[in-house]
Amino acid sequence: MQTSRPAGTRLPAALYALTIGAFGIGTTEFVIMGLLLQVAADLQVGIAAAGLLISGYAMGVFVGAPLLTAATGRLPRKTALTALMVVFTLGNLACALAPDYATLMVARVLTSLAHGTFFGLGAVVATGLVAPDRKASAISIMFTGLTVATLLGVPAGAWLGLHFGWRSTFWAVSAIGVLATAVILWLVPADRQDRPAGLSLADEVKVLARPQVLLGLLATVVGFAGLFAVFTYIQPLLTRVSGFSEAAVSGILLVFGVGMIAGNLVGGRLADRWPVAALLASLLVLALVLLGMGWAVHRPVAAVVFTGLLGAAAFATVSPLQMRVLQKAEGAGQHLASSLNIAAFNLGNALGAWLGGRVIDQGSGLAAVTWVAALVTLLGLGVAALSVWLERPGGGVTPEVPAPGACLQADR
Repeated sequence: MQTSRPAGTRLPAALYALTIGAFGIGTTEFVIMGLLLQVAADLQVGIAAAGLLISGYAMGVFVGAPLLTAATGRLPRKTALTALMVVFTLGNLACALAPDYATLMVARVLTSLAHGTFFGLGAVVATGLVAPDRKASAISIMFTGLTVATLLGVPAGAWLGLHFGWRSTFWAVSAIGVLATAVILWLVPADRQDRPAGLSLADEVKVLARPQVLLGLLATVVGFAGLFAVFTYIQPLLTRVSGFSEAAVSGILLVFGVGMIAGNLVGGRLADRWPVAALLASLLVLALVLLGMGWAVHRPVAAVVFTGLLGAAAFATVSPLQMRVLQKAEGAGQHLASSLNIAAFNLGNALGAWLGGRVIDQGSGLAAVTWVAALVTLLGLGVAALSVWLERPGGGVTPEVPAPGACLQADR
């Protein structure tokens, strides 16, 4: 059963409530990148160890997405989204108060538990609020909160961390969490339970037996891992290879954020019209930009330009990847599959951060992570291309039939 859609082209206020929630969550996910050197120095750990705070967060999303999706499956949407934002806010308060590295890692994981289910449920809700030909655009609008977080939240957090200590950044993010919770309570309408009567979690899990859903999830993990192999270490790359001061990093991250917003919106529009072409082209462009970063980081002006291109290329992939999984999970398993794809993005984040750290620790140099990142994203492109090839006539994949009682229908 579809959520009611407004007449005409005006977007519902609830969609913007999701965007604000996404802004809060996106800020806490990415802000650590601009604080990496300060956290490492204050807690007396190496850069690679500090980078694992990104991996820990991402792994928390990967584990938390299916667990909290199951736990909140019978709750009204408004109740579930509000509860998730409360978990997010408490986790950030714990980060601000963490006395040592281990406690900070645990607090980051606690914060991350709400992430996957919020974006997964939010993506399904967003597509149900708009006309069928605007589903990918609705997802991109919700994810605009994530991109604006990088444009404004991360540079502001880096500035706060530089001038008032990294803990002040997490206090500020906690305040954002309180605001986002209030906005969701205000704008998101009360709704029925998400899981139709008679539909069990086991019915939803059956979606994982679909080869195309699994290939879509794998394409997300591998395709997005290349971004975080580089972006996790963007602060030391810009300061130690490109030669920028620490104070200049927050300004350069603004360029990345502008690129994210542009790429996210363009990717959503392209995915509405040409979903397969947008999927393959966006991953190819991301791989090429990562390849170019290996040259650009040694040239300050080029480093700034390619930082913006990296944001645009990376987030142009988000809507096509998310829509791919939603389409192939059409039916009873959409909620779970949507959350799992958000988990897949974050598993890619964790793998990318870990891989980048391994390259650095083995003495290959900071700049070498860009070459490895490009190869990883090309592998993700290969997975996506395989998925598309298999669904061609005679390609070997049986057409997937939606389960009876589907609550939402994806675009074909």
